[in-house]
Amino acid sequence: MNVVLLSGGSGKRLWPLSNDIRSKQFIKIFKNEDGTYESMIQRMYRQIKKVDKDARVTVATSKMQVSAIRNQLGDDVSISVEPSRKDTFPAIALASAYLVDMEGVSEDETVVICPVDPYVEEDYFRSIYELSEQAAKGEANLVLLGVVPGSQDGKGQPYKNPTDDSSAELYGYIVPATDDEISEVEVFKEKPTEEEAAEYLSHGALWNGGVFAYKLRYVLDKAHELIDFTDYSDLFDKYDTLVKISFDYAVAEKEKKMQVKRFAGKWQDLGTWKSLTAAMGEKVVGKGILDDGCRDVHIVNEMDVPVLAMGLTDVVISASPDGILVTDKESSSRISSFARNFEQQIMFAEKSWGSYKVMDVEPESMTIKVTLNEGNSMNYHSHRNRDEVWVVLSGEGTTIVDGMEQNVSAGDVITMSAGCRHTIIARTELKIIEVQLGREISVHDKQKYRLEY
Repeated sequence: MNVVLLSGGSGKRLWPLSNDIRSKQFIKIFKNEDGTYESMIQRMYRQIKKVDKDARVTVATSKMQVSAIRNQLGDDVSISVEPSRKDTFPAIALASAYLVDMEGVSEDETVVICPVDPYVEEDYFRSIYELSEQAAKGEANLVLLGVVPGSQDGKGQPYKNPTDDSSAELYGYIVPATDDEISEVEVFKEKPTEEEAAEYLSHGALWNGGVFAYKLRYVLDKAHELIDFTDYSDLFDKYDTLVKISFDYAVAEKEKKMQVKRFAGKWQDLGTWKSLTAAMGEKVVGKGILDDGCRDVHIVNEMDVPVLAMGLTDVVISASPDGILVTDKESSSRISSFARNFEQQIMFAEKSWGSYKVMDVEPESMTIKVTLNEGNSMNYHSHRNRDEVWVVLSGEGTTIVDGMEQNVSAGDVITMSAGCRHTIIARTELKIIEVQLGREISVHDKQKYRLEY
């Protein structure tokens, strides 16, 4: 099975844990049996591999997310990098061309497209496996997964009225021709008005969950009809000139030869703190205490300081290096409009080599805690306008400063003056404190060099 995960977006709906480079799918909030935590993207990848251990997984994403994907999923996944954000049709066209031209996948093979961030269980992945098999039969150009409306709400209970949660204008609607598990599609309408949605529901409509399967040749032919390009490299080079348009509007609404497969299992869009906490397996993640007077209260704390909640009802408390949020769950959907006021330096990020957390910012200094994963290193680089000091907290590694190698371990201090070339290589997981000193501290003040080591 070929699966393309659409990992788009960045933003503030789950502020302070999500920001311009850390999307909600990378937040580690779901507890595993061994006590560790995993993110949405890790959970989905694990579930895909459980259903089909040989599945080829490709993530279609922006270049801003590549490091986080490598950090959380490793090198086993392929990544189709979008040079800029152009909505789902260009992203899917580029990923399809990537699979054929760069990965050598046959145009006759089927691909399943999935968003990366729904909260689902194993039956969902069995359904997408069956979706792939159905598309391989060639009875339709597109095979959609249609979610039975109201099968789950944010608390796992049936909706009395699917439009009560403003769902009418959130989803696409699929009207099947029959009540069979797999049916021809009579109508596909993306985000109808509330009146249209009510009419579709009266005819047994299903929600479009953004999951569909096709043979690669089909989408590549559609892409060539709408875009003048020759192959993957040409499409990549022209990507910034493409029109922003969703796959649903560009292709699905116009396609006459479609089928839909029903899905009535657990399916939740974890787009707000209310829906996210409803899917959490525990009330507190990180350092936090709830007293006996709290009802339906959740704490998500990424800081090293404790959070105490007393006598609260239906509240979310979240703390990260980017800020602190205290909100009742109903109001959490309005976070974005307020969080835009907090434009500032990103205080935490995951990279392919590890992660960093900004601990302190002063007018002429910045203090950062850096974690390097075993076997990884920084680029060999220099800075024009700042000095740096590294203090090794734990682990073992090797520093190279202006070509001079030195083995380091906990307690060692390394000083670099502005202009000198330096890097650090982790033999084990390595944690260091980096202090940057200078009047002009900027992420742009970095010159990279090739290192023979």
